[in-house]
Amino acid sequence: NYARVNVTVPPVHETGQIERRSRGKSDDPTKYFMASELVGYDTQPKFSSALNADIAARGGRVMVFVHGYNTGFDDAVYRLTQIVHDSGYPGTPVLFSWASGAKTTDYVYDKESASAARDQLEVTLRMLAQTGARRIDIVAHSMGTWVTMETLRQLAITGDRDLGGKLGDVVLASPDIDVDVFKSQMRRYGKPDKPFILLLSDDDRALRLSGLIAGSRPRVGDYKDAADLATYGVTVVDLSSAKGSDSFNHTKFADNPVLVKMIGQRLREDDGFASDQAVTDRISQLGQ
Repeated sequence: NYARVNVTVPPVHETGQIERRSRGKSDDPTKYFMASELVGYDTQPKFSSALNADIAARGGRVMVFVHGYNTGFDDAVYRLTQIVHDSGYPGTPVLFSWASGAKTTDYVYDKESASAARDQLEVTLRMLAQTGARRIDIVAHSMGTWVTMETLRQLAITGDRDLGGKLGDVVLASPDIDVDVFKSQMRRYGKPDKPFILLLSDDDRALRLSGLIAGSRPRVGDYKDAADLATYGVTVVDLSSAKGSDSFNHTKFADNPVLVKMIGQRLREDDGFASDQAVTDRISQLGQ
């Protein structure tokens, strides 16, 4: 299904937050994130045409956001809006929404749904590569990083791992992926021309729980051997010292005001982080 959703950000918005209307409150765009328009497209060509117009108007950049576990469509729309708004990303935002159960008890269901979404993400990325976009950035979170890595692996197998030279930054935030599986995915993909960016945190309680479900195996998002991961062609950034606003410390990349702006600067400047340690040192100062 293809659609365009227009979302308004309230004037009282604070960086890193999503001001949601609580139950019983009336709609008020001056206080809350609000969807102001929804336009559906019944065919891919119609959607591609609308995308092309937006991409041309915004300078040829696209950010694809792949949400994580326990995330419904409306939450994903608002999260992408918040990230783009707070980071100052200059391009066209595209949400790839897969069928999460949107419940904390639906972890296994979500994992199966994520598996089913791999081919459609590949279709979406190939479609974007056929538009006038000159660069396609991917920001994936939590279980969405697994969908993303599986899709990139599939692209590599078909000989099109960089989408015809259009693949830009790949940001993997709080990756909910088994460490050995991730290494296998990276071996198949090969070292990226531009290192993927891994945002990790050893106080991520959501990943501790998923690790327990997976047989007490470490997840990439809370793996403590950054040097080991870096050998696969990724830039590892440790967010452990930064403060998050959710109780699980699972969305720091988006809800920490300094971090979301730092990521936006990285995407805008296109010159990479100077070094893993330089960024980690900057983030460590946030926790002081």
